[in-house]
Amino acid sequence: MAGSLARTLAYGISRQRQSLREISQSEGYFSMRRTPDKQKNSSRTGSGQLRIIGGTLRGRKLAVADVPGLRPTTDRVRETVFNWLQFEVPQQRCLDLFAGTGALGLETLSRGASEVTLVEQHKVAAGMLAQHAKLLNEQCHGQATCVHADALQWLATTSEQVFDIVFVDPPFRSDLATPACQLLQQHQWVHEGSLIYLETEKEWPLVVPQNWQLEREKTAGQVCYRLFTVGKQTVLNKEEQA
Repeated sequence: MAGSLARTLAYGISRQRQSLREISQSEGYFSMRRTPDKQKNSSRTGSGQLRIIGGTLRGRKLAVADVPGLRPTTDRVRETVFNWLQFEVPQQRCLDLFAGTGALGLETLSRGASEVTLVEQHKVAAGMLAQHAKLLNEQCHGQATCVHADALQWLATTSEQVFDIVFVDPPFRSDLATPACQLLQQHQWVHEGSLIYLETEKEWPLVVPQNWQLEREKTAGQVCYRLFTVGKQTVLNKEEQA
């Protein structure tokens, strides 16, 4: 009787293991069927395209230049930023430094900015931005232009206009944020009341002109993004002027 019971238990365990193998294989099969679909969806909405998330061009998809390291500001971050700026953009003059994909500057064009200047150093990326600007200008009330130039060298020149909203989103860990902010103030590209959006790695030391007041700040992963208001400029001492 004991032998019969042992054989019965062994048979039951064997059947249970077989059932588990069948379930595992079945799950693996369906998983393999889902994977290509996920990869396909990812390729459609990945770095190859930029989607405008608000304004008259909402939902419009734009090609992104095939440039190593070029990354658009994510939809999640842009939604937060333009919630901060939603009543400030219409009829404003906007500057997108280190424009890259144009995610920020073109978003302001869609939301009613009167003038948008996109500054981009990379020739291929700048060419793509110029094409987008020409196409979208026909569909918006404002006008966007692309400047093919090194952002810091461009800022070091005498300003011909003053901007109401400025986006400073340099390449990650490039150490360009601090000099860009200094040049914006020193060469009078901004005025009292201008809004400055600054996107950097979260460990970046907060070094901005003394008359810039921090209004908003948020961190997402390794990125920290902030919004400043330019206050009344004080007289600079010799060290600050240097």
